[in-house]
Amino acid sequence: MVDTHLHQNSVQDVLDYDREKELKDFDDTKAGVKGLVDNGIVKIPQMFVIPTNELSSETSYSGSTHLHIPVIDLKDIHEGGIVNHGISEDVMDEMMKGIHRFHEQPTEVKREYYLRDATKNVTYMSNFHLFKAKAANWRDSLSFSMAPVAPILRSFHQPAVKTNKKDDIHYKRIKLKLRKTNKILGEWGNNESSSIEQSPLMDIIISYSEHVKMLRLTLLELLSEALGLKPNHLIEMGCAAGHNFVCNCYPACPEPNRTMGASKRSDPDFFTILLQGQIGGLQLLYENQWADIPPVIGALVVNLGDLFQLISNDKSKSTIHRVLANQVGLRISVACFFSTHLQPVNQLYGPIKELLSDDNPPLYRETLVGEYAFSYALKGLGNAALALFRL
Repeated sequence: MVDTHLHQNSVQDVLDYDREKELKDFDDTKAGVKGLVDNGIVKIPQMFVIPTNELSSETSYSGSTHLHIPVIDLKDIHEGGIVNHGISEDVMDEMMKGIHRFHEQPTEVKREYYLRDATKNVTYMSNFHLFKAKAANWRDSLSFSMAPVAPILRSFHQPAVKTNKKDDIHYKRIKLKLRKTNKILGEWGNNESSSIEQSPLMDIIISYSEHVKMLRLTLLELLSEALGLKPNHLIEMGCAAGHNFVCNCYPACPEPNRTMGASKRSDPDFFTILLQGQIGGLQLLYENQWADIPPVIGALVVNLGDLFQLISNDKSKSTIHRVLANQVGLRISVACFFSTHLQPVNQLYGPIKELLSDDNPPLYRETLVGEYAFSYALKGLGNAALALFRL
């Protein structure tokens, strides 16, 4: 027998549901998904629930055991895991531990740094596309820009020189930003000092960033050769000019079958180097089937992005991937995106002329990196922006 009273209450709950209010209330707490978990939540809020008709396709997985991503020695490169990449396990472990420490801090500590402004050098928030996505993802993110312009690192290595009144004002603004950033890094590094010079994690950030910068040159040389170009072609194009880190935290989810850690998407960059912890969940779409990307100690994952697909004129495709929600956590990952979308760079990118011919005409129009990133943000996660640039 159907309980009419319960059915009426369920229908009324749906009618009364105000998604915009729930999103705003969640964002205003500045506690993120980790805050929900720390408060002992046992049922995920409606804003995270993927509709049943979409969940079936979003979570479909063949379970085929033969689907796997190979671990590749850096004598060759394709989407997949790479080893012998020149970054020591100690450097990678310290980076992961630092990110883990940050996300494990009390909400009242992290709340001070919660900022929904992706143009800033350092931001901490939950869901970049919170107010655009159909369903929020079960994750929080700490992000910072490292190149080509990174005021925190430039100040660390080369203090600003005051030459005139205008420079003096700029110097003071940088100092004000540094005070807050230094405090983040000091607490993040589990150090009471707010001085950037005394922050133990600052050295780790710089070290990991410098190692990744060296690795990117090797990868771009290999990718250039794979396209039939000179080894330094993509480097000379500026594909290695900028990078930023997005350090994700995927807390344990009480209802992992009703949401996603990260929805199906591609990356809006040239390529991405991913460092992931030992908790699985990352999957790649291969021949319309989802393949697990299990963590491998000492290995990094490399994904090609939308901009690489654009400049290669579809010779190489961007990697479609997602992250499943888990009942265990914290799952931590550090994604390094190679792009200049956070910087005022006016270089146009289009299909590489050396790859074009009468039989292979350009498929995309030229675009600024910033323009593509803006279009990607407007479309929201899971919605390909490349189609907007097709001729």
